[in-house]
Amino acid sequence: MKISRITVYQLDLPLTKPYWLSGGRLKFEKLDSTFVRIDTDEGITGWGEGCPWGHTYLPAHGPGIRAGLETLAPFLIGEDPRSLGHINRLMDLQLPGHPYVKSPVDMACWDILGQASGMPLWQLMGGAQAAPVHVNSSISTGTPDEMVALILEARAAGYRTHSAKLGGSDPQTDIERIEAITSALLPSEFVTYDINRAWLPGVALQVLNTVSDARSWIEQPCETLEQCAYVAQNVRQPVLLDECLHTFDDHLRAWKTDACAGLKVKPNRLGGLTKSLQVRDFAVSVGWKMHIEDLGGSALADTAAVHLASSTPPEHHMDSWLCHYHLGVDPVPGQGARNIGGKATPPDTPGLGVTPDTGIFGKPVATYEIRA
Repeated sequence: MKISRITVYQLDLPLTKPYWLSGGRLKFEKLDSTFVRIDTDEGITGWGEGCPWGHTYLPAHGPGIRAGLETLAPFLIGEDPRSLGHINRLMDLQLPGHPYVKSPVDMACWDILGQASGMPLWQLMGGAQAAPVHVNSSISTGTPDEMVALILEARAAGYRTHSAKLGGSDPQTDIERIEAITSALLPSEFVTYDINRAWLPGVALQVLNTVSDARSWIEQPCETLEQCAYVAQNVRQPVLLDECLHTFDDHLRAWKTDACAGLKVKPNRLGGLTKSLQVRDFAVSVGWKMHIEDLGGSALADTAAVHLASSTPPEHHMDSWLCHYHLGVDPVPGQGARNIGGKATPPDTPGLGVTPDTGIFGKPVATYEIRA
């Protein structure tokens, strides 16, 4: 089997309402998503999606994916998409770094492998069944009352775990936010406080050693891995890492320095499902807990991450966030992993189990294929 054509589409994904994180210093109103269709000479087609969360959250941006694909695609034409290790090594050789560019290609290749083998992705990744995974809400930064109101809305939609965005220059405000949310939670509910690297280490210690809540997870409190490690060793709460982990070496360094008790696994940040699976298995081996989700995107990207989450040992998996519930458009209506009573289940059909209608995208922005 050989890759005969790579087609690239771009689609703006407006958010239903503005979203603030990192203490309100970062605002988002729409996402720039790139969809990749890979056709083969045996008639099997695979789909992938790459959707950075804007251009201020990580060193990634939508146009960068399409520019990177222009560099990579000619080297992928004629290769066997089922050879995932080879495809990833080839992409790393031809374009070092830029993992977010490679993620949609890798995802589409997994889709093809699943269809060719007659197996859904969750099974290829080691799962025994299409196990439902818990999904968490994402609570935008706001006043204590505003954030509690958003949690009440999420509770009504079936969510029992929440990711609340904190951070900023006023420690007292974050203390008040945490205390208000703690008071509003039901005994069956949990919250992760996601700082999105907005705190200085001293602010993190000031806030976390003041609040009454010692059981909730604290996600990416500071900018660097070293700063987060210092915080993790001086607070009562368990720490998750996210934005500072890009390569496998980053994860190894986090383990060696006792920088965290868990992490976020995001295919678009890591370079695709292949490298996310490698990180997932390492995290299991060292005893970390994980949220498994993508950076952003439609139900296509969400579903790929849910496949990985579903195949993960349940004692290591925490929850998965579904970006598509924040979007004003749905390019794969009725398909993929959706929130049903606070849980999402991956499809049990071969491959990814999501096929967009190309009419939704309009004309492709680029096509790469074997020339006669």
